Amino acid sequence: MNHQKSDKIIRVLVVDDSAFIRVLLTEILESSKNIQVVATAEDPIDAREKIKKYDPDVITLDIEMPKMDGITFLKNIMRLRPMPVIMVSTLTQVGADITLEALEYGAFDFIGKPTSDVKNRLTNLADDLVNKVIAAAQCNKIALEKRDYAGYKSLNIDKDYPHDLIAIGASTGGTEAIREIITQLPTGLPPIVMSQHIPPNFSKSFAKRLNLQSTINVREVMSSTRLEYGFAYLAPGSHHLIITKRNGHFWAELDDGEKVNRHKPSVDVMFNSIVNSNIENCLGIVLTGMGKDGATGLKALKDIGASTLVQDEETSVVWGMPGASVKEGGVDRILPLGEIAQAIVSSK
Repeated sequence: MNHQKSDKIIRVLVVDDSAFIRVLLTEILESSKNIQVVATAEDPIDAREKIKKYDPDVITLDIEMPKMDGITFLKNIMRLRPMPVIMVSTLTQVGADITLEALEYGAFDFIGKPTSDVKNRLTNLADDLVNKVIAAAQCNKIALEKRDYAGYKSLNIDKDYPHDLIAIGASTGGTEAIREIITQLPTGLPPIVMSQHIPPNFSKSFAKRLNLQSTINVREVMSSTRLEYGFAYLAPGSHHLIITKRNGHFWAELDDGEKVNRHKPSVDVMFNSIVNSNIENCLGIVLTGMGKDGATGLKALKDIGASTLVQDEETSVVWGMPGASVKEGGVDRILPLGEIAQAIVSSK
C-alpha cells in the first residue's frame, strides 16, 4: 500500500453502529503501521466517553446512527473539542446532501460507504481511507475551525476586466473553499469552470447546493455545454472537464479517460485543455487539497500568459496542491481564502 508517511502514531476512534463496519474499518486502518485504532464506539453517547478517555487524533464518524445522528454529534465535537473528523457516508443522494452539510460544519473529509458488497468495496477504498486519516492528523486544524462563511457579499467587477474565463481546481477542504468564493461573486463575470475531487453523486448535490446559495448560476456539466457569462460549471465526479474554443465560443466537454494524478476529474486535465485551446486571457486558481493535481497545469497556464493564484497555507485545510503549484513555479499570487473572491472580480 502506498501510504503517506507520518512520524508519530495516529490515534483513531472509529464510531459506527455496525459491529461489522467497526471491525472492517479497524482492520483497514491498522494495516498502516502509522495508525492505531485506540477504541471503537457504537453510538455518539459511547463515543463521547471514549473521546474523553482516549484523546484520539482523528475520528471516523458514521452519519446515520441511533441515539444521536452524526451531524448533531459533529456539531458538538466542533464546538466542544474541535478535531479532524472523517465522515463515513453512504454513496447515495441522501448521503451526499448530509455529507456536504457535515463539511460545512467542519468535517475534514469523507469516504463513501458502499450499500452492497461492503467488505470488498471498502477494502478497495483502504488506501484512500488510510491516506485521508494520515492527512487529517497533519491538517491545518485552525483553518478547519475557522470556516467563517462570508456569503452574499456585494462585490463589483472592475471596468476593464481582463479575463475571458476563470478556472478553479480543489480537493480536500475545497467544497467549503469554493462555496465561500462562489457565493460572494456577482453576476456578469465570464464563465467559471471548476474541477473538485468528489464522487459522482456528490458533485450533483454540490452543484445544486452552490446554485441555491449563490447569485450566479451554478451547473454540473452533464454533456457538451456552451459556456455563458454569469454561470459557473462544475465537473461531474465521474469525468474530466475539457474546455475547448469553437467559433469564438468556449465549450465544456466531458472526458471519460483514465484517472490523472489518481483523480477524475483532474485539475491538470482541465487546465491543460485550456492551454491546448490557447485561451490565455484566463485566471487559473488552485485551492486547498491533498496531493499535487493542478500544479503542472497551472504552470502551463502561466507560461501562455494566463494569470494564476493559489490559496495560502494559513487558510488551506491541506496545502498540498497549492504548495505543489508554488514549487512548480506557476503562481503569480498567494492569497488567503477571504481575499480570493475580490481578486477574481478585480482587473489585476
